Amino acid sequence: MAGKLVESVAVPDGITAEVEGRSVRLSAGGKENRRNFKSGFIALKKNGNNIEVWTESHKKNAKAECISVASHIRNMASGLQKDFEYRLEVVFSHFPMNVAVKGNVVEINNLAGAKFARKAKIAEGTKVEVKGKDIIVRGHNKEKAGQTAANIEQATKISGKDVRIFQDGVYITAKPAKE
Repeated sequence: MAGKLVESVAVPDGITAEVEGRSVRLSAGGKENRRNFKSGFIALKKNGNNIEVWTESHKKNAKAECISVASHIRNMASGLQKDFEYRLEVVFSHFPMNVAVKGNVVEINNLAGAKFARKAKIAEGTKVEVKGKDIIVRGHNKEKAGQTAANIEQATKISGKDVRIFQDGVYITAKPAKE
């Protein structure tokens, strides 16, 4: 085997980290991000104020997976410091749409004149605000905030019509910036 690859992720001050096997738990200020990495190639270890992700495999996909897991851990830590924010915009030209948050569901009424409401699930730990034509999705977990934004966009997808003419829907206009 070739040498081992080690990716070290520095845990910022104020965030507590726990590593148990292949699962990582980061918490700060009442928020918590937890993730279990299912991989046969990588190993995780807490070393002081760092989390080390390493592999002894010389395979290209094992090294790529090691780097990806380190990026996921960095995203988990940065989400605890500042929420991830997705911006969506309601677009209609034919029928005015109404968007409302009801419990853990976003309800979209009158999409292309439909008589029934379209519904999109809000992932746990994610907040959705509707301000006129703008929808803001915030959350400390990047995957859950992104999935909620995608659920809203996907719920308004119209099939069977020409997308060049019927452009009504809710579309993601801004994603969190990379650090």
